[in-house]
Amino acid sequence: MTPSHEQRATQAREAHKVTLVGAVVDFLVGMAKLIAGLMVGSAALVADGIHSFSDILTDLFVMAATHFGRQAPDQGHPYGHGRIETLATLWLGGVLIFVAGAIAWASLGRLIGGDAVPAPGGWAITIALASLLAKEAIYHYTMRAARRIGSRLLEANAWHSRSDALSTLVVLVGLVATQLGYAWMDALAAIVVGVMVGRIGGRLLWESSQELIDTALPEDEQALLKRTAETVPGVHGVHELRTRRIAGDALLDLHIVVPPRVTVSEAHEIGNAVSRRLREAMPHLADITFHIDPEDDEGQTEHSRRPGLPLRDDVESLLDDAWGDSPAWRARIDLDLHYLDDRIDVSLYLAAPEALDLDGAAADLRRAAADLDWLGRLRLWQGPGRA
Repeated sequence: MTPSHEQRATQAREAHKVTLVGAVVDFLVGMAKLIAGLMVGSAALVADGIHSFSDILTDLFVMAATHFGRQAPDQGHPYGHGRIETLATLWLGGVLIFVAGAIAWASLGRLIGGDAVPAPGGWAITIALASLLAKEAIYHYTMRAARRIGSRLLEANAWHSRSDALSTLVVLVGLVATQLGYAWMDALAAIVVGVMVGRIGGRLLWESSQELIDTALPEDEQALLKRTAETVPGVHGVHELRTRRIAGDALLDLHIVVPPRVTVSEAHEIGNAVSRRLREAMPHLADITFHIDPEDDEGQTEHSRRPGLPLRDDVESLLDDAWGDSPAWRARIDLDLHYLDDRIDVSLYLAAPEALDLDGAAADLRRAAADLDWLGRLRLWQGPGRA
């Protein structure tokens, strides 16, 4: 079901708590790596420390984005504020790519220049190992919360923590290699860190941009939605099914073909049944808009551009001109119109004696309306029409 305002507020508070814990860890880890890197002259460890400090900035941004992005829909934002989270994820990907480029560029210069790097010592290696374990723990902690509340932004921030853990792993390898006398491995490790961080940033940019241009859900999910809708009794077909994402939510538009002569209220209730079943099959559907069709008009858009068929007031006026002298027309107590196959089928309910020849009356009415090219099937009934 679509989250209520209270549920969204609870989710935002949980996201804030998780992100705040991550920010504290980022600060402590970043300070430890930066101080150790500067003291032993390790470019890889300094770069990794800068990466950890960049996490603090993104943590603060994530907290703000989840606060505003989880607010309830309002008049100016009827679909909610989820795009704020999408934009924040896009920004987060850009930050990662910028950090990656800076790390890789600086380290490449050190590698080409052959700058000497002293052995880091066991304590620097220990700090790197402790940082690796801390960041990996934060990744799992954040990812569990992201999946629990359905936040793609929080999931992106978890991957940001994982990128820091992976980069620290590479740095750890470089520090051990430098300790063993392979000093050039420190700069190479920093370059690898930059590439890894940039790759994650690129993935976040790609996924967020796909959401901003309203890319559809995966084909297997669309197929599931179509199959689910078609299982509802009274549904004769589904077409023009369109999907898109807003943050962790999915939005769906679809056309539902129902029996052509059911009442408006029955057709609408069939649509409601489809909506309920779709939400059961895919709980993250935040909004479903269905259009009821009495016939399959997939791909036919000209009906909304041409003049169209006359509506009830005009139909009654035209029929009155054609059938004004007919006893059957004067005896009508109700009139049903069905717009099918580019024509209007007419059903007349008559308060007339049972002895009335309905077939003969229908033939007379048909001849009198021969000039009405929009008139389709004509049926006459004795007794009251539908209430």
